[in-house]
Amino acid sequence: METILNEIEIRVLGSMIEKELATPEYYPLTLNALTNACNQKSNRDPVMGLDEAEVVRALDALRMKQLALQSAEGGRVPKYRHTLVEKLRLSPAELAIICELLIRGPQTVGELRGRAERMHSFADIAAVESVLEELADRRLVTRLSRQPGRKEARYTHLFAGEPPAAMEELAPHPEAARLRVMAENERIAMLEEEVAGLRGEVAELRRMMEEFKSQFE
Repeated sequence: METILNEIEIRVLGSMIEKELATPEYYPLTLNALTNACNQKSNRDPVMGLDEAEVVRALDALRMKQLALQSAEGGRVPKYRHTLVEKLRLSPAELAIICELLIRGPQTVGELRGRAERMHSFADIAAVESVLEELADRRLVTRLSRQPGRKEARYTHLFAGEPPAAMEELAPHPEAARLRVMAENERIAMLEEEVAGLRGEVAELRRMMEEFKSQFE
């Protein structure tokens, strides 16, 4: 995925996709409806509190990246829609999976199947896995390593660039000696910070003592 979006652009794009698939009768969206969609407390992670100005700036950025535009169906009130289908040629199944990852972040295959059901029906887990494989081949999603305590790996979108977790997997683990040096450097930095704090306290005490002595001169 060459186009990199920030977190607000991701929320705006995901919210437009969701409303198109889940409630097409209310799509395209007015600015007010889109702002409310971005700030929903359900089906959102994290929950945001965007104002209309922030949504307008995100819309302008998405329009520059050819991912959104003002709809011709707006009439007297401007309305907005995404252009992900035209730009990336996504199927309804792919669009539903992308949407869930945009509005709720990394998820397992099972979570994606259950949550995307309101936008597209998947026959089984294998159907979701097939879609994820196709999206991964196109560098639109990637599989994250399984976290400690979790039975399944999660998937994430690449609209914000390569996720930190995925990049960490590619980096070599530091040697034991380097880890010790890093720990020592951290301890030294903490001690230096404490010494600086103590010096500040001593200087303040000296100042107070000088003021006290000056009262008797």
